[in-house]
Amino acid sequence: MRSTVRTARTLAAHELRLLTSLLRWLVRRPHGVGEGRAFGYARGQGAMTIGLGFVCVVETVTMSLLLRGFPTAHAVFLLLDVYTLFVVVGLHAASVTRPHVLTDTALRLRRFASVDLRVPLTAVAEVRRELRTTHGKRDGELALEVGSQTSVTLELTEPVDHLTFFGRRRSVRVVRFHVDDADQLVGLVREFTRVRTSPSPFPAPPG
Repeated sequence: MRSTVRTARTLAAHELRLLTSLLRWLVRRPHGVGEGRAFGYARGQGAMTIGLGFVCVVETVTMSLLLRGFPTAHAVFLLLDVYTLFVVVGLHAASVTRPHVLTDTALRLRRFASVDLRVPLTAVAEVRRELRTTHGKRDGELALEVGSQTSVTLELTEPVDHLTFFGRRRSVRVVRFHVDDADQLVGLVREFTRVRTSPSPFPAPPG
């Protein structure tokens, strides 16, 4: 019973985030950027979203015509079709309004309204541009695909905790994610790690 209630709360919270993302999309107000620098990842999925939305609209119209003599069934399918369209558009809105964010201390990685992972820049061992279109599930690795691809690989010196959709905690040391401007993001993260690890120009005198 408790697990059922917890699942219902998780799903309700996710739907609320989708609705909030839709509103933010309409007023062009991204979430959680603050003083950081935003890096989008939704550019490559716009066409797919439009295609799915079009299919949902066509299905809604078709089912309305087929079930016009069955008001109860028509109402049920109409509700399901409208909900599906809401989810499709809401996921795209979440991708647009919840970008990756780079600050002086951390890289905040997100996907849709379900993933929000903060990686301290001090924990970055290596960052590289790496295009991947296939991703297997491995212990200690997290793949945040967008359009079935990732473009950046982040290797860490120490694990960070990632919470799954239903709240299960995973420790990850390799994160693969997609970003529209991968070269710029990789360059900025490398610049930080280079400055952090470079020797001091004023070494302490010998004791």
